[in-house]
Amino acid sequence: MKRLSLPLVAMAILSVPLFATGVPEGDMVGEGYEWQPSRPVKLIVPWEAGGSTDRSARTTAGILEEYLNQRVVVVNQGGASGSVGTKSALDANDGGMTWTAGAVKDLGTYKVRGLLDTTLEEWRLYLNVAMPGLVSVNVDTPYRDFGELLHAFEANPGGIRVATAGVNSAGHTSIELIRKYAGIEYRHVTYDGGNAAVIATAGDETDVVSQLSIEQVDMIRSGQLRPLAVLADKPLQIAGVVEPIPPVTNWIPDFESAPIYFGLFVPADSPKEVLDTLDAIWEDHMLDSEALRDWAADNAVVFDPAYGDEALRKAMPMVALEAWLKFDSGEAVINPEEIGISRP
Repeated sequence: MKRLSLPLVAMAILSVPLFATGVPEGDMVGEGYEWQPSRPVKLIVPWEAGGSTDRSARTTAGILEEYLNQRVVVVNQGGASGSVGTKSALDANDGGMTWTAGAVKDLGTYKVRGLLDTTLEEWRLYLNVAMPGLVSVNVDTPYRDFGELLHAFEANPGGIRVATAGVNSAGHTSIELIRKYAGIEYRHVTYDGGNAAVIATAGDETDVVSQLSIEQVDMIRSGQLRPLAVLADKPLQIAGVVEPIPPVTNWIPDFESAPIYFGLFVPADSPKEVLDTLDAIWEDHMLDSEALRDWAADNAVVFDPAYGDEALRKAMPMVALEAWLKFDSGEAVINPEEIGISRP
């Protein structure tokens, strides 16, 4: 599979309110799209508040409110690697008034892992950003570069504590890809979301965190985490951090990576006017949203919105990597080919 590059540029972190979105109701400027919801839309974030999904979803919801002329109420409902909240959205059956959010790689592999009987065909994808994974360590550990950490894994198999947001999270995918290529073993310590995993490592509960850039950038800039590698083939430069974070390919040249795309997911059987309206908003506004572009730059993620077939095309490389990683490690309950995911 061809290794995909990301234009990894990051700046200072921008605070996003955890329990509010968008502009005040009186400032909404709906443009008369075909669908104008008569009551607030419910957006289920199937992870904890403050994590990568939560922050990107709230930002996108706030932008959407301007064009729907209605509130988009974000509700955090975690559990079972995101599948609990996702199932709630799938089962809502309320005329397209309940959506969910997250990484497409999770949504596309729930069935492979036996977590939720759903496939990407049951959803309309509305992407906002792509996020790279980072491997960082607590600053009190002795590891100064990724090579030293690899040697430590080899010398102490199963002894080094790695924090992630749980099985099927982006952090777990990152460390499992490293395990696949480097043959390491590690002690997996799971938390209720990426933010909690990052805080645990900064607080010396664990040695390593492999979560996404957006979740780590604050702790890196404040000197509480030491970043060792970005899971890409180009370095990651973060404003306020003198040295760029080197790519994992400096140590594992054949490491294959792909963008992890995030977005909002709407049941595909929603009324046509709902999907047509969201398509139009993405086409008219989100694809070139200055607000979303600025937020992406400030939060160490990549602005790359898309919807529909184009969203599926962009997200599938990581879905395939994730699905076959689970299958090859024995964590899958079905062969990915059974649901149309070809081996990369």
